[in-house]
Amino acid sequence: MECIDFISSLHTVSKRNYLQRVVEHDKTVCAEVATRFGKEYWDGDRRYGYGGYRYDGRWRAVAEAMIRHYGLSQNACILDVGCGRGFLLYEFTQLLSNATVVGIDASRYGIQTAKPELQGCLQLAKAENLPFNDQSFDFVYSVNTLHNLYNYQLSRALSEIERVSRGSKYVVVEAYRNEREKVNLMYWQLTCRAFHTPEEWRWIYQQAGYTGDYSNIFFE
Repeated sequence: MECIDFISSLHTVSKRNYLQRVVEHDKTVCAEVATRFGKEYWDGDRRYGYGGYRYDGRWRAVAEAMIRHYGLSQNACILDVGCGRGFLLYEFTQLLSNATVVGIDASRYGIQTAKPELQGCLQLAKAENLPFNDQSFDFVYSVNTLHNLYNYQLSRALSEIERVSRGSKYVVVEAYRNEREKVNLMYWQLTCRAFHTPEEWRWIYQQAGYTGDYSNIFFE
């Protein structure tokens, strides 16, 4: 198990006014809307989520780094747990000529409005109950998803990722290292259920029997 950062450069591109999010709108209402993971979350006002989550090619560099690091072959079988609209999965299809890509997400709207090229590759499912056989994938990853689960779901989801992988595994979650980052995370988040330090996350991985790599996103 190793801490590897593929994501933070994308995370830090977005500028965030943490205080504005809690003083301009009713944060409770915004969170209630966001946790439905419907149209408002993906394409509604920024107060409810992404404010319009569209493909812009930014995930290409992440896919390239993952391919290099894990030595993924041209015919790799890849699973994205919490794929959203599948932008990262799409990049794998462009870089690996014969790759088989599969994505699952709990958002029906996200899947329905995903990249057209991924139609038939994505399905509605939950991370804690992956509908795949043991050791089905060469690479399983989950980016910015598992912190949206309650602790009893989280342990099961990590065990499921471990179960369906026959190769490399990688997860990214939100975390905090100090009180400032904890407050910023609380102010900014809309859907998070698990609030932990990096040390606590590592303990959770170990308790669940997860042996893959990981990284954290911080709200500095």
